[in-house]
Amino acid sequence: MDFTNKNVVITGGTTGIGLATAKAFISAGANVWITGRNADNLQKASTEINSPKLTTVVSDTSKLADISVLEKAFSKNGNKLDVLFLNAGIGAFEPIEKVTEANFDAQFSTNVKGNFFTLQKFFPHLADGASVLFTSSSAASAANLGTSVYSATKGAINKIAQIAANELAARKIRVNVISPGAIATPGLDTVASDEAKEFLASATALQRLGHPDEIAKTVLFLASDAASFISGTEVVADGGYHSYALK
Repeated sequence: MDFTNKNVVITGGTTGIGLATAKAFISAGANVWITGRNADNLQKASTEINSPKLTTVVSDTSKLADISVLEKAFSKNGNKLDVLFLNAGIGAFEPIEKVTEANFDAQFSTNVKGNFFTLQKFFPHLADGASVLFTSSSAASAANLGTSVYSATKGAINKIAQIAANELAARKIRVNVISPGAIATPGLDTVASDEAKEFLASATALQRLGHPDEIAKTVLFLASDAASFISGTEVVADGGYHSYALK
């Protein structure tokens, strides 16, 4: 797919799905801006990608002031945005009885508030015919133990995306959601033991975890003209997790 000279913003682009997607867009010719909360992680991502087409921005999605920093960094040269990939997200997994207010607020601030207001801030900068994508999760429609808050944030994202697709349709801007299953990322490593990852793999029809590159390819498809009649849709990329009957 060809994204030559297209402008792409990816929130949460220092590792995992965000980093893989940044690499894929740059390989396809795009100019890419990625965000991260940590300057060191952004530098590592920049060194790994090693491209003049990459711009890094220290910006915490959960903070409206930092969203404004990202907006200014992108728009200062009068750029119009062709693809906005709202990928930043965090998760904490525990039973309802153990959820703290701090963990609840942190997940909703990043996953819901942050993505919502990033989209809002970029409304004026979106080119007509642009593509907006949200990273949700297969957890949004599952009911796994210990995922109540995380799943609720992802369900909220799905609804926001559906409504945004209608509100932006007059400008021919498409809005879609990609819902990965368990993907082998540094983020998964921080919340899942080896035993848990083996179980997650066994719960898919393909009997394995996904790879960030596989999600990146799906993102590029949804952002491309090949998906020109797809909007307001959730694409589930979970290796058959939802359809697999555990034996």
